[in-house]
Amino acid sequence: MAIAGPLSSIFLGLGLFLVSFLGSGLGMSKALKGVIEYLAWINLILAGFNLIPAFPLDGGRVLRSVLWGWKENIQWATNISSKIGSAFGFGLILFGVIEIIAGNFIGGAWMFLIGLFIRSSSQMSYKQMVLRNSLHGEKVSKYMVPNPVVVSPGINLEELIEEYIYRYHYKMYPVVEQGKLIGCVELKNVKDIPKEERTLKKVRDIMEECSDSNTIGPEENAEDVLSLMQKKNRSRLMVVEGDRLIGVISIKDLMDFLSIKIDLDR
Repeated sequence: MAIAGPLSSIFLGLGLFLVSFLGSGLGMSKALKGVIEYLAWINLILAGFNLIPAFPLDGGRVLRSVLWGWKENIQWATNISSKIGSAFGFGLILFGVIEIIAGNFIGGAWMFLIGLFIRSSSQMSYKQMVLRNSLHGEKVSKYMVPNPVVVSPGINLEELIEEYIYRYHYKMYPVVEQGKLIGCVELKNVKDIPKEERTLKKVRDIMEECSDSNTIGPEENAEDVLSLMQKKNRSRLMVVEGDRLIGVISIKDLMDFLSIKIDLDR
């Protein structure tokens, strides 16, 4: 539960004040008492800050839960709470700039950075919600790009760089031989080869074979694509039927779709 974090800080802060109070009667030193009370105040201030209803702070998550329960629409609730979080973040950024101009550079810089973090996090949280809701239950085939650029296993790496990487700017290329998908070659594979050897090495020599880490079926859940890309640290996946390449799906394609979706829903 979102409220658990602030409550833990509150109880810890009150507990430290109790320790300080009891310690006074037991001869606790002023230095130790001061440290305990300082930690108590830090926890209470942290709890108060986290309870501000600005997503993604805990207070913002509580607000989203309340709005969700009211309208029974999590996307709407996330949108409202993220807008409040974005506005709160912008306020902290503005306050930080004012503090810097007034001469409090350290405090103002911290306020500016915290505001920037909250604002960007709130906006990104809503985008992730929209994307996951849009992809839920949809098939990979709906979002893939058919007829992608492919390379032959017989070309050397210098040809790959000049004719494909510099031209199309992708980081991964499917490798197809006689209509059959046999693997893929990535920019990181090419970078590992010394420049003087790139005319001697062929794509076949450095390509990765097809596996569950670089391929996905067209009937798979599109929502799983994001998890797989994040888990395997890949920006593109090949969409296959047996040993036949039918398309490619990438994070860029999904983010372009998300941008259009958000614009149309405004």
